[in-house]
Amino acid sequence: MNQEKQHDIALMRYSVIAPVISGLQENYPSLEAFYRDASAKGTIAPDGTLKHFAPATIERWYRNYRNGGFDALVPTGRVDEGKPRKLDTDLQEQIRYLKENYPRMSASAIYRQLQNNGSFQHGDVSESTINRYVNQLAVELKTSVTPDMRRYERPHINEVWCGDSSVGPYLKTTDGKKHRVYIIALIDDASRFIVGIDVFFNDNFINLMSVIKSAVAKYGRPQMFNFDNGRSYRNKQMELLAARIGSVLHYDQPYTPTQKAKIERWFRTMKDQWMAGLDIRDFRSLEELRGNLLAYVQTYNQSPHSSLKGKTPQDRFFSEPNLFHRLTEEDIEHDFLLELERKVSADSVITIDQIEYEVDCRFAKQRIKLRYSSDLEEIFVVESDGTLTPIRILNKTENAFVKREKIHLCRGDES
Repeated sequence: MNQEKQHDIALMRYSVIAPVISGLQENYPSLEAFYRDASAKGTIAPDGTLKHFAPATIERWYRNYRNGGFDALVPTGRVDEGKPRKLDTDLQEQIRYLKENYPRMSASAIYRQLQNNGSFQHGDVSESTINRYVNQLAVELKTSVTPDMRRYERPHINEVWCGDSSVGPYLKTTDGKKHRVYIIALIDDASRFIVGIDVFFNDNFINLMSVIKSAVAKYGRPQMFNFDNGRSYRNKQMELLAARIGSVLHYDQPYTPTQKAKIERWFRTMKDQWMAGLDIRDFRSLEELRGNLLAYVQTYNQSPHSSLKGKTPQDRFFSEPNLFHRLTEEDIEHDFLLELERKVSADSVITIDQIEYEVDCRFAKQRIKLRYSSDLEEIFVVESDGTLTPIRILNKTENAFVKREKIHLCRGDES
């Protein structure tokens, strides 16, 4: 099983238990109730099908995460995907009848009803087979279930941070070139407090991660991140990062900007107030522009907000200090490392961004997992026990003077 498939399975497991980890299980009287509900709802597996795992299985995932973190959710063996069974004509007609007369009935509910009324014996038909046929019927019958969309506001701080990017002005640097500026910001849903913001020449995940890292270091982790589906926000590295710090990821449906209305509204305010009065000719570097933007954000955070009944975002945010889920500096440095796989050459060399690095000779000809800082100043090999071993840039000249240990072969009768 390759690393990508292992991560997909681990992320699926994390998505099931995430509400318990992040403290969003307020609607459940006990953990057992949550396990039962999560089992009944099911989850989308890496192959795109809806899976229903036993409550005991979900409980085991939760225990493993508490004991070993995200890495404890990564499978070590093969996953038995099973073989789907064909449905006979009678079963197809029953499923069609239920979907035509009860369009909101889920595939899992249909599966249980058919099993309870004796239409098939346990094990003869898999739930995934029913699910695939129900999906085919939805296309054929042109039916869909409209999602329940409601305006909401979280009651407490650090429950949801909404993040987005916005284009800024063109900045002419000292070399005479003009560069488009991008602004990446994070806003707390309950308080409208800007927890993180910065300016960049590129809108990418590395820059987003730097904003998140700074915000988490100051105010702790949120229970949930709310993002759109842009490449900078929806990728495997973002999923791994959220899983390691213990946050949930929520992505808005395409073409629904109202789902992240608070950050959209704040960017409009920023443009009307900050950018409208900005003379970009006064700035020659990102550092100068960043300082001006941070001064504006500080003023915004300390100004009364109409939706907060006259309170300032800062006062509202710091009114619940017990909800700061802080991480240690060591955890932050560890969790905010990027990750990739590389095949080691026979002479113990790997390449990252066209730069050669040297690893221990025991990794020669093997695929290894690496974790590294975004600036590539720190790169580590992930050992089998989870520890991180640093590596260095290849120095061929230095290696020319390294004395290598020779392997001596002898016959069995030689002393």
